[in-house]
This record gives sequence, C-alpha cells and structure tokens, in this order.
Amino acid sequence: MQLSTPPRAVGRGALRSRVGLVAAAAVVLGTSTLWGANPASADDNPTAVPSASPPVEVDANSPGLMLGDGATLGDVRVLDIKSIVEDMGGEERREDTNADITFALQAEVLFGKDSAKLSSEATARINAIAAEIQAQKASKVRVFGFTDNLGSSAHGDVLSKQRANAVQGVLVQRITGVTFEIRGYGEQYPIASNDTEEGRKKNRRVEVSFPRTNGS
Repeated sequence: MQLSTPPRAVGRGALRSRVGLVAAAAVVLGTSTLWGANPASADDNPTAVPSASPPVEVDANSPGLMLGDGATLGDVRVLDIKSIVEDMGGEERREDTNADITFALQAEVLFGKDSAKLSSEATARINAIAAEIQAQKASKVRVFGFTDNLGSSAHGDVLSKQRANAVQGVLVQRITGVTFEIRGYGEQYPIASNDTEEGRKKNRRVEVSFPRTNGS
C-alpha cells in the first residue's frame, strides 16, 4: 500500500483526508508494520507480561458431570501392588502381590555348577519357603526352573526342569495336601540381562510361587 505521493500543493480538505487515511492504516496494520520495522516481541520488553487465558471454571453441579438416570458406579477394586524384597547378595528374592507370593532362589545357593544336586545349605532355604506355604494354607504350588543363555537351549531346558524337580522333592517332604506344577523353562523369561555375569547369575534360579490366602 503506497501512502506517499510526489510533492504538490494540496488544499486543507485534501490534507485532512490524507492524514485520516494514514491514521486508519496505522490502526489496521500497526505502527511498526506501517513503517517497515520488525514486530515487537516480549524480548524487547523484559517486563512485559504475556497475555494468558483466564482459568476455566468448573461447576461441580453441572449436569454434564452427573451420572445419568439409572447409572451406577462400578465395583470397588483394589489395585494389585507388587512388593519385591531381595537379600544383600541377591541370592534370594521375594515378590508379593495381592494374589501371589513368589520366592526366587539363585541356582548357586542350591546347586553346584551345571548340576541338579542340592547343596548342603539348600535344604534350610527350601524349608523356610515350605513354612510360608503352610502359613498361607496354599493348596497349589508352582516350582519353575530357569537358566541363563549360555550353552544350548535344549540343555538349559533339561537342567532347569531337573532343578525344579529337586526343589519340589524337598517341599513335598515338608508339606502335605498340595498339588505341584513343575516346569523347566531354560533360558526363557530372564529377570536380568544375560549380557553380564551378574545378570546371568540372577537368571539361573528356581522360583516357587503359590496363592496368597490369609492376606498377611
């Protein structure tokens, strides 16, 4: 939009019209835009407060927030909270949820290397688990064996099942009226990375799990 013209004599009425035109352009375009300057920003005036929309007010009595006719609230549910306790050396791990209790014993504290023969201290640890099973009055117990990813997968499957059987053999001598589910999963379902020996040590384990029945 061109606002200037070559100099020439103008009358008072024409000058008044031209001044009005310039003022109108300043209102519409903004003074800085009219004269070719960059628009002002908040950085140009550090004390400027940016405009903000007022907070939205919520009416608690609004019909849109009310239950419709005949509608009811769902049943109250307790969230499943998981608690994990691990001893200082990580040799034993206990996991509690609202539904189940799981003990994970590292293979090193139960067996020799690449063996399914229980060590001398293994019985005491397994007996402690048996006492918890009795306290919960559990009628079904799962005993699952796991290995790391070293060696062949087939060998890991066999070894993990043999180790699960060995642990179950001690439990069955301490508790009665229980149905056992025994499985060997080999390298499946690791709980730590198999890229380090520390992680592989945690993965070589036997887990004993059973339902929580007394809420303790």
